[in-house]
Amino acid sequence: MSAYSKETSMQKPGFGKQMNENPASVQNHGADAGSIRPMERQTFSNEKLHLALKHFFGYDEFRLTQLPIIESLLKGEDTLAIMPTGAGKSICYQLPAVLLPGIAIVVSPLIALMKDQVDALTANGIHAAFLNSSQSQDEQQRVVREAQNGTIKLLYIAPERIPANSETFFAFLKKLNPSMFAIDEAHCISSWGHDFRPEYLKLAVLKKHFPDIPVIALTASADKVTQKDIVDRLELKEPRIFISSFNRPNIHYYIHPKRNVFAHILDYIKKHKEDSGIIYALSRASTEDIAGRLHEAGIKAAYYHAGMDTNERSRVQEAFQRDEYRVIVATIAFGMGIDKSNVRFVIHHDVSKNVEGYYQETGRAGRDGLRSDAILYYSYGDIVKLKKFAEIEGNPQQTAISMKKLQLMQDYCEHEGCRRQFLMQYFGEQFPAYCGSCDYCLSSLEEKDATVDAQKLLSAISRTGERYGAGYIIDFLRGSASEKIQPLHKELKTYGIGKELKKEQWQWMVQQLLYHHFLDKTDDQYATLRLNEKSWKLLKGETQLKLILKKEKEQTDEDADDLGYDMGLLRELKSLRQDMADREHVPSYNIVSDNTLIELAMYLPHSYDELKQVSGFGDYKVSRYGTNFLKVITTYAREHHLVSKIQMKKTKREKKEKSEPKGKPAVNSTMKVTLDMFNDGMNVGEIAVRRSLAPTTIETHLSAYVASGELDIYRLISKEKLEKIIATIKMTGQMAALKPIKDLLDDEYTYGEIRMAMAYFKK
Repeated sequence: MSAYSKETSMQKPGFGKQMNENPASVQNHGADAGSIRPMERQTFSNEKLHLALKHFFGYDEFRLTQLPIIESLLKGEDTLAIMPTGAGKSICYQLPAVLLPGIAIVVSPLIALMKDQVDALTANGIHAAFLNSSQSQDEQQRVVREAQNGTIKLLYIAPERIPANSETFFAFLKKLNPSMFAIDEAHCISSWGHDFRPEYLKLAVLKKHFPDIPVIALTASADKVTQKDIVDRLELKEPRIFISSFNRPNIHYYIHPKRNVFAHILDYIKKHKEDSGIIYALSRASTEDIAGRLHEAGIKAAYYHAGMDTNERSRVQEAFQRDEYRVIVATIAFGMGIDKSNVRFVIHHDVSKNVEGYYQETGRAGRDGLRSDAILYYSYGDIVKLKKFAEIEGNPQQTAISMKKLQLMQDYCEHEGCRRQFLMQYFGEQFPAYCGSCDYCLSSLEEKDATVDAQKLLSAISRTGERYGAGYIIDFLRGSASEKIQPLHKELKTYGIGKELKKEQWQWMVQQLLYHHFLDKTDDQYATLRLNEKSWKLLKGETQLKLILKKEKEQTDEDADDLGYDMGLLRELKSLRQDMADREHVPSYNIVSDNTLIELAMYLPHSYDELKQVSGFGDYKVSRYGTNFLKVITTYAREHHLVSKIQMKKTKREKKEKSEPKGKPAVNSTMKVTLDMFNDGMNVGEIAVRRSLAPTTIETHLSAYVASGELDIYRLISKEKLEKIIATIKMTGQMAALKPIKDLLDDEYTYGEIRMAMAYFKK
């Protein structure tokens, strides 16, 4: 241990004693021999665990359900932990692993992820290693010797390495004195899951050979059926089950129609010049094509798919992690298994196979908690392609599961409402109808009379005999000269009557008619469109169809978070971090995360003690990297006449804990600007003009403050109107969609007023 590490331990005299052994020494030395039984496990107070969290990982507070999960493992209990991607699942087993005697065995399905985890642990001064096929025989033997000598605290292995029956292997494991078994990506064990891997099925053997050693199963996405499958197949004994919120508030979700996709992607990447991101595509050829075109446009991009040579995949993976490539284009079917914390955007060029996969893929963005974007380009054509992949020959049950999950993915893409709410409800979590950070919530909503266009569509379906899918009907309406349009149909009066609308507009119309039950479709491979009773009423003019048209606001820098930090200093700190990473041959975020650099540039710590108050700086990192970071900060501060602001960090946290009301929504800077302008006396229309935003966007911002109680509803709407709208809400029971309420009110009531009243009523 370095001189500085000894000094910090002295500054906290009770730390080593409380742990029964100095934690800094636990990382390098083995524990007492002998199998651990639950009764022998030590008791760790809340204070001890917080001290250990700060010492090893540099964090002041546990996130979500980390603390009770860790306590469960320390008590020797089997545990199922479901936490969103990027929420800190790894710490749930890594912290107990360094506190307990023995070695933690971690089962992980991806070689790249193993390496990334081991690199990150090593950067924190924790001795970890992996065993997999990427190593030579000599390397594997070295790891085995270190494990047997007790110098490794965490050993990562692939599920394939655990044989169903091998006395030799399990005798080897018993010699290692395992403190726990951690099964990462545990959903892979379930045939109901989105990423079933047969090799996971044999992991139940661990509980047979080690009945008293706790097993923790971890996953980011598992519905109730999958959760039960995980528990049953791993044969967990009376497991504690912890399900955290699936919400990733720092990720902004956008779905755009799939047209001119590459131009849009290129424009986005050029506007985010310093950001790192992943683009997912459906086929290997697409990944190569997109990466090639980005490279030609001057973007440092590479492709990554299962058809590549293993060594080349590893090279690309490591180059991306070290920021040598800004963008990776990967197939949806092939998981990258990365833990790169500074991915700022995930773009889906094509649709994912299911919501769980999409959620995990988007979760690769913003793992450091900073603002990140998840953008999906949607076309029904992708759904048609994916239906072919969903069919599993000789396995009708699995085919049905895949088809159902694909249908729900389609529902998400076509959903007319808050994207985040849909995702949360998919995983069984309630969420309000407004998040303020998805394309729907940030859009301008306008009402459109779509009766005539709908009648054209329904008439085309009727006249062609209700025997075709949406693609054929749309081509028919647009007067396609394609040979697939039957000659007799080209003689019909309705042939070509929809030329004025684009293909994507007709696709949207089909989606809307299905959504509002003005149209049916068969539940088979060909999904034929059929008329129903409501269709005929609309065709005969007995009813009208009014739809809410969503006009998306262009993404601007206004949506970005407030800086609040010195950009010049941040650039110097990033350069220093990159130099360190290059010398140590590790990704830059393994030195410290972007979030940590931002805190350094914001609070300007001037001493080691102040540096330890920055999130991400544990004792080991302070002793290893602190001198260099402090030198850059103090030099920059002296040249620019700046002083330390570290005292503001504590004040801000304490103030937030004392004053922030429960239920207060997370608001971004653009919403705060709107509130400030409103409080200065400007009305909605004036703010909209001044900010070049739609009035409905301004109303949406203000409604969030109404919901939190920070804005008096009567400054926005009269008492009489409020009472009438609330009475209508109560009568209909409608708590999300605005249009059903609007239809029952007079024209003098606006959508903005209804949105405000609904926010107030929910509060």
